[in-house]
Amino acid sequence: MLLEVCNANFHYSCDTPILNNVNFSMRHGEILAVMGRNGIGKTTMIKCIAGILPWKDGYSTVDGHKSSVKHPIHQIGYVPQAHKTSFSYTVRDMVVFGKVGHRSYFATPKPQDYQLADETLAEVGIEELGDKYCNELSGGQLQLVFIARALIHSPKLLILDEPESHLDFRNQIRLLKLLERLVDEKNISCIINTHYPNHAIRIANKCFLLGDGDYLFGDMREIMTERNIEKFFCVKSRSMQMEYNGKNITTFVFLDEMC
Repeated sequence: MLLEVCNANFHYSCDTPILNNVNFSMRHGEILAVMGRNGIGKTTMIKCIAGILPWKDGYSTVDGHKSSVKHPIHQIGYVPQAHKTSFSYTVRDMVVFGKVGHRSYFATPKPQDYQLADETLAEVGIEELGDKYCNELSGGQLQLVFIARALIHSPKLLILDEPESHLDFRNQIRLLKLLERLVDEKNISCIINTHYPNHAIRIANKCFLLGDGDYLFGDMREIMTERNIEKFFCVKSRSMQMEYNGKNITTFVFLDEMC
């Protein structure tokens, strides 16, 4: 297994548990969609997996290595939600920091680091942004810069927190295709925290559906159903099947709130 989460718990205070006895695993080359209502703990969980927050009990491993705040796993690339930044770094410098930051906070970039940054920007499709300043970018452009920064140190697991949130429809589709290509070409795994069920069911093999005190984990098409959407989101929905480019696609229409 690439990722294992074992008997993991998290709470900000003892009276308000957020994640309780979480257990699941992922293989190489899989995409996991994390879904649930606002404020239910999705971002908290992926931050614990990335080693940004500490599990209160239990643990998670990547390739057998435990992650922690003091000892982060270099095989993980983490992409936070894209918020406008006031830092006047160039895009190239921001991406290079993803490489040298794993060596030391005080490490000096080498010429080959900048060459690798340019190659990574081209891989993501934003090589033309290299000399621009991050505080001049749109939220969608900045999101792609963060993805390049996470990829530059060749992670085995890429974790993204709501990556579509600042993208228009066209760029959302481009992002989904980019993630599918990266997983396929680099044989990495990907965790995506998303509010878009139609995106999740399009690209993900697995689904982690987080509720208030419970969760479901399994194959995407078994977890993402009308019944579970009603249970976990209190929303009435209908699924529809269609064929596009030779593929059978499932899409959801959301009709009304239930509670």
